[in-house]
Amino acid sequence: MSDRLATRFAACAADGRAALVTFVTAGDPDLTTSAAILRALVANGADIVELGMPFTDPMADGAAIQLGNIRSLTSGTRLRDLLAMVADFRREDDATPVILMGYFNPILAYGLARFAADARAAGLDGTIVVDLPPEEAAELVPDLTAHGLHLIRLATPTTDAARLPRVLDGASGFLYYVAVAGVTGANAATATDVADAVARLKRSTDLPIAVGFGVRTPDQAAAIAVTADAVVVGSAIVDTIGAAAAERANDIPARVGTLVAGLATAVRAARKQEIAA
Repeated sequence: MSDRLATRFAACAADGRAALVTFVTAGDPDLTTSAAILRALVANGADIVELGMPFTDPMADGAAIQLGNIRSLTSGTRLRDLLAMVADFRREDDATPVILMGYFNPILAYGLARFAADARAAGLDGTIVVDLPPEEAAELVPDLTAHGLHLIRLATPTTDAARLPRVLDGASGFLYYVAVAGVTGANAATATDVADAVARLKRSTDLPIAVGFGVRTPDQAAAIAVTADAVVVGSAIVDTIGAAAAERANDIPARVGTLVAGLATAVRAARKQEIAA
């Protein structure tokens, strides 16, 4: 099993802080710019990167990420291009965990065994398959396990005590807590609700808890970072890419870097400020 995630979470815990997880869609707005964005994320403080697989029907995603998928697909990006981007990134960074996030159909079309083998060879650390509940994951799990890839599961505010053991069965890497109902970027998570949820989840698992959906600003990220093991920000970053792409700007990676640097600063300071208060 890949240990980049465990190593990174341990390092963040030793530093007394949460990890910052950033999401972008691979190939948005094009492959060359996307590769530069990937490096800008890490250079400006992202601890873990989620790369979205472009897909024609991203049902769990709000308008921002849907548009990111459209830009990526319009530029011709396919799953094989995402894997090639990760392989190129690994030539210079073998420490930052990179997770593939998306939907099952592109993986199925690619071929399950082929996907797992190629993902591992490229340097991916795991996958989050949004539309693949535990009951339907049996055909994918053996291939992921055989190639040492984490299967990261999702829990939501409606995941009750009866459902949670099923979600956790076979999960590894971390548990992704979807903090708000609805699609990505639609609503804001409240720190109190998240703190209660994280405490509840930690009573059932030793996996790190990452909190996403509804986290857009440095202040929101800091509030979540007080109790969560990781904070996930996606829609705000994809919005920045979209706005810059609409302007045909040539400084998209720099704009993304500025946003991420602010998020990283807030996340790193969150627990220290809480103690000081």
